[in-house]
Amino acid sequence: MTIAPPAVVRRIAYLGSPGLAVPPLRALHEAGFEIPLVVTRVDKRRGRGGATQPTPVKAAAVELGLPVSHSLDDALRVDADLGVVVAYGRIIPASVLDRLAMINIHFSLLPRWRGAAPVERALLAGDTHTGVCLMAVDEALDTGDVYRRAETPIADDDTLATLRTRLVEMGTTQLVEALREGLGEPEPQVGDPVYAEKITADELAIDWHDRAVAIDRLVRLGDAWTTFRDRRLKIHEIGPSGGPALPPAEVVADAGGVTVGVGDGAVELRTVQPEGKPRIDAAAWANGARLEPGERLGPS
Repeated sequence: MTIAPPAVVRRIAYLGSPGLAVPPLRALHEAGFEIPLVVTRVDKRRGRGGATQPTPVKAAAVELGLPVSHSLDDALRVDADLGVVVAYGRIIPASVLDRLAMINIHFSLLPRWRGAAPVERALLAGDTHTGVCLMAVDEALDTGDVYRRAETPIADDDTLATLRTRLVEMGTTQLVEALREGLGEPEPQVGDPVYAEKITADELAIDWHDRAVAIDRLVRLGDAWTTFRDRRLKIHEIGPSGGPALPPAEVVADAGGVTVGVGDGAVELRTVQPEGKPRIDAAAWANGARLEPGERLGPS
């Protein structure tokens, strides 16, 4: 059975791994909380050279002069009052939760979008708003009681990057304020749970038969892709087309821009990235590709 946090928190074991977990770590350090240990995922080989690189959280902890471990059990050996979890990347086992109370910043309005990809799923589903929850960590996936929550609208032009940045700022503020003022009594989650499974590469493949609004949401995740002449082409930015409708997937370049047919008309391609090359303006790409009449994006 998990234990409750103490009324006063001074010493924090911090658990996190990716870049979005760095701002809360820095904020806790700047706020004067003692952080006797940072626990993060093991170093990984990244890049073409295969050099081993630390997680962003480990790099930040080293910069701040904080002890780092890759072992979750070490969090039980530093006399911490509380564990703070932000995108750590592992389920916390009961053997740890029975001895150290933990709270988590979760980037959704629970119980909607429990799981690994809450921000991505909110964008993809066309949610009009989302938020952050400061919640108790328990043995099940994102089922703990909620201490604080904050909401934000999702704008039509929000990308995964802009929305995630805003949510991290909101969550960081909630965390520091709650620990300074006292967590208080949490409230149980209310509503029907919805799960946010990790986005797969196949899900990011654009189906040009979809409606423009669905394709736009997919593109705003940041890694949407299609193929052109059997080579992968990432689509980084699209916009509404002022031209006529086209058959789905047919791509045309003219004085009005580069347009491609979709299920309910056409969209304008603005920024693309051919396989193995940097991002490029879609008009420059089309000019270099010398599009032929009737050419299509996606499977032939």
